[in-house]
Amino acid sequence: MEIIEWISEHWGINPEIQRKIFFSLVAIFVLAFMRQLLLKIVFWRIKAVKQRYKWKNGVRYIFVFLSVMVISTIWIDEFHSIATFLGLISAGIAVALKDPIVNLAGWLFIMIRRPFEVGDRIQIMDFAGDVIDIRAFQFTLNEIGNWVDSDQSTGRIVHIPNGKVFSEAQFNYHQGFSNIWNEICVVVTFESDWQKAKDILNGVMEKHTKHLTKSAQKKLMEASKKFMIFYNTLTPVIYTKVKDHGVALTMRYLCLPKKRRSTEHAIWEEILIEFRKHDDIDFAYPTQRIYYNKTESKQATKEGR
Repeated sequence: MEIIEWISEHWGINPEIQRKIFFSLVAIFVLAFMRQLLLKIVFWRIKAVKQRYKWKNGVRYIFVFLSVMVISTIWIDEFHSIATFLGLISAGIAVALKDPIVNLAGWLFIMIRRPFEVGDRIQIMDFAGDVIDIRAFQFTLNEIGNWVDSDQSTGRIVHIPNGKVFSEAQFNYHQGFSNIWNEICVVVTFESDWQKAKDILNGVMEKHTKHLTKSAQKKLMEASKKFMIFYNTLTPVIYTKVKDHGVALTMRYLCLPKKRRSTEHAIWEEILIEFRKHDDIDFAYPTQRIYYNKTESKQATKEGR
């Protein structure tokens, strides 16, 4: 009692306010202790990193909500007056805090609709990367691409406001059947045995990618329950096309989003090794050629015989 009177006399804080401050500090301490205790139990029982992250975020949001509710009951004499209080300031908040409110709404949309989750690889606006954190006002990407080829990490972290999910398209590499199509174009000269080259490419491609076909079919069946996704075939295929400097053999195959560069690297190395074994197969590249009709045409060849 003497402390309360001393504070009231020297600091001008009346006993009622002191009581509310004291109970608020106690409530914050108790809730913080309970939060840390619960997190220790979660980290002790759960070893998966992604599940730990989800539990940590869930516990944080719950205890923030509980803290607001408990402290509100301490400082507002009648709990039902909260509605009146919020009604008076809602107009001002809507104008002054427009962007934070939109970002908070974006967070609710992400949590409920789940256009992406932590661990997904996405692209939004000019940014692409792996989602490593989702918070109330922004989500964070571990950036890929930019000056680095083939979707590998740049080492930069990109923070994007949650409100962008309402105004910008989001490209998700993992939703659907969790695989993406990749293409490698190999161009051989017109003089090369392109059919033999195609057989070689087909063998190389199947060796490195065919194991994904069965798993992709299962994932596609699951994805079709949620999305209208349909493919006639998921097996690797090679398309043939004539270009101005040679015959283009385009390899199209499935790969995991985070394995695109490593898969392409392995395929290209084996192609180089295999093509080196055959003298009748050469890579083509843009060149200039002079064609002399009198000696090189079919008619000139017949006459020469």
